[in-house]
Amino acid sequence: MRGEASPLFLHFNPFFADIISESMNRKLCFLALFSLIFAVSGIAAPGSLYAVGEKTMRLGAGSLWQMANYKAGVTEANLVRPASVLVLSSAAGPSGSSPAPSLDLSLSFDEGQPTLFRDSAGHYQVTASSILAVVDEHYARMGFGAVVFPDSARSGEADRVKTNNPLVVKAQNRAALFAPNNRIYDFSMEFWMYPLNLENGEQIVQWISTSPIKKAGANATQRILCVSSKNRLHWSFTNFFVSPDDTSSINIEIGGYAPVVPKTWSHHLIRFDSITGMVEYLVNGKTESIEYTTSTGREGGEVYTPIAGEGGSFILGSGFSGLLDEFKIYHNHPAPVVQKYPMRGGRIETRALDLGEGSNGVLKLEASGGKVSVRDAKINSEFRQNGRFRFPDDTEMQFFIRTSDNPYRWDNSWRSVTPGADLNGAIQGRYVQLAVDFYPSASGEVSPYLEELRIIYLPDEPPLPPAQLTAIAMDGAVQLRWKNSPDQSTQGYLIYYGTSSDDYFGEDSALGGSPIDAGKQNAIYINGLKNGTLYYFRVAAYSHPFHIGEFSREVRARPLR
Repeated sequence: MRGEASPLFLHFNPFFADIISESMNRKLCFLALFSLIFAVSGIAAPGSLYAVGEKTMRLGAGSLWQMANYKAGVTEANLVRPASVLVLSSAAGPSGSSPAPSLDLSLSFDEGQPTLFRDSAGHYQVTASSILAVVDEHYARMGFGAVVFPDSARSGEADRVKTNNPLVVKAQNRAALFAPNNRIYDFSMEFWMYPLNLENGEQIVQWISTSPIKKAGANATQRILCVSSKNRLHWSFTNFFVSPDDTSSINIEIGGYAPVVPKTWSHHLIRFDSITGMVEYLVNGKTESIEYTTSTGREGGEVYTPIAGEGGSFILGSGFSGLLDEFKIYHNHPAPVVQKYPMRGGRIETRALDLGEGSNGVLKLEASGGKVSVRDAKINSEFRQNGRFRFPDDTEMQFFIRTSDNPYRWDNSWRSVTPGADLNGAIQGRYVQLAVDFYPSASGEVSPYLEELRIIYLPDEPPLPPAQLTAIAMDGAVQLRWKNSPDQSTQGYLIYYGTSSDDYFGEDSALGGSPIDAGKQNAIYINGLKNGTLYYFRVAAYSHPFHIGEFSREVRARPLR
């Protein structure tokens, strides 16, 4: 019997008899509800009442990783395998996290539709044309999406204006680096691009405003322009860099040498150092060219620094055909990060997994997964089961386990395990917690993925009940016999008796009140009973005190002279 207290406990504490009687009547309903909960949650139940041998608890696959309640740098992905898998996240940071202090503008295009595009730094207002579209994480370079600019050559007359101004970004507060009349000093601008053809004249980025410096007594136009020319990007800065006394400006142009390959992602970064006046243009993390905004045109001399003009706005993708991702502006000039996945990797931890009462022994941890990369919008994956999940390109997963008898207190430290390796029950406890560390390839372009985890364990279940229980009535006594429980862990048997069916709180026997400990014998002579009274009996096996199995079938007998 598994009530709210042990029957052996009742033998020494008759005060709880009324409470436990009601508990036994509710037992069947509880067990049915218990099984239903596990079925709905997608977790293999810790074992049915009469199951023998090892059990399996599965995580992942059909359960969508609901039990991985801690994820850092890891997300769920589809299309890699039939079921959802865990992979490294290429997003810049956790959803809803505060942007880095140096970040002035951040457009991730992860929102799912153009009307929802926003600057996560909160400094700029974004207006998107209805001709724009988005792709999901399988085609984006980073994060969960990228913006698609249509082929301008195929745009109809009605879409001409929309094509010329597909994505407009304007400062909405004074904290913006490009707020009107703001002296900018250091800044960096970066983005990923995936051009379809990259014909001459496609404008990737344009900043246009009214310059704070008048020329010939008239307001001049201030412009930053990034445009394609001969399969390369060319930058020009007009009336943007201003002298320290705000009386004059200089114009510079800077371009790349390496061709930009169509239908391939490439990273572009341009940055300005206000101390030296150096403007540096980098493609895929490598310096392409350097210019100086100094009075001498080289290192040394008076440095001209930017001042944002009046009424300015950024226009992204005017006449451009392809995809853009992760458009950002910074207050400083950080080193470029061109890997898809952060080299620090990611980690998941499950919540406390209940294997059931007792000291359950974990036999092994099994895992299925592999590694995955996306190239030219094609998913390339490699699958394996168990063993060390380390690949020649240094893509890797490491697995850890710990146990406890309290789901809120983990006294045991994490233990590294290899999936599929026999643990032989050396790891024991009621509650188990798993952790997995994810590491990308040396290039940062390949992520490991985890499809499923399986905990193979031997439940510390109470022994099965004895079979073939019989009762023979005698004068003032009843002789009980039964067939031993098949469980090797059985250390003895408890005899429950009473004068009503399913109410086993008898006290008449000379051997004592219910239950009577019969030890390891499979027969017992219960004397001291009242003649003419009908008694009901059940027997339960136990492996150790307070670990008592289910009842046998009920038998009854009436002692007579």
